[in-house]
Amino acid sequence: MNLNLKDKVAVITGGSVGIGLAIAEGLAVEGVHLALCARDGERVVNAAQDISRQYGVEAAGIKADVTKAEDIDRFVEAIKAKFGGCDILINNAGAGSEETILDAPDARWQYYWDLHVMAAVRLARALAPAMIARGGGVILNNASICAAQPLYYEPIYNTTKAALVMFSKCLANELIPHNIRVNTVNPGLVLTPDWYKTATLLTEGKDMTPDDYLDRIAKDNAPIGRFASPEEVADFFVFLCSDRASYSVGATYYVDGGWLNVVT
Repeated sequence: MNLNLKDKVAVITGGSVGIGLAIAEGLAVEGVHLALCARDGERVVNAAQDISRQYGVEAAGIKADVTKAEDIDRFVEAIKAKFGGCDILINNAGAGSEETILDAPDARWQYYWDLHVMAAVRLARALAPAMIARGGGVILNNASICAAQPLYYEPIYNTTKAALVMFSKCLANELIPHNIRVNTVNPGLVLTPDWYKTATLLTEGKDMTPDDYLDRIAKDNAPIGRFASPEEVADFFVFLCSDRASYSVGATYYVDGGWLNVVT
């Protein structure tokens, strides 16, 4: 299937590991040039260099913490300087939280609000004008199944991801007259390094390996009985970036192995 993505420019936040890196590699296979950012500057630079060598595309890795408006400004300036703008924006940066509402201070709420919502707002506001000038484009926001089906131990994550879904819908309505399609992807269980880190911590000193723990989580929650690989989720993102998804606008797609327990 020809996705007609060759020589497009994509911006991906959180692009050095996990789903973000898998999306970057999936787009690079299609000939898309990349601007990646992450908090770990060395890792994102190395990821961009590896992608450029392997796939023959231009790839820039830029250190940026998207919870900080000034870092986003620097990232946007770097994008404009190297590529003149972009055709695809993927707001992927995010992290789980663990707290109770009664114990979590304002600062914790604000951090995740900036990470999951304001980063997407700021980047869309900064990059959409040039996208319009280029004739249109695609914005995809990586939210979570938790936006609709919350986990008890991360109320801030659940709330901010739900807000991201609503923002996406509002942005889609505003930008579709300019030929910019905005959609949201709500992944379920995806086997990222963060899950391995969590499993290792929770099984330390117990008669259970990290792999055993992850297998139990998958079988208890996802009817498919396993985690997705980052690449499986990334393939769906790549499709949504393409003209093959030209009638997909303002929608939220679940890539969750059947975990969602309601009909939407």
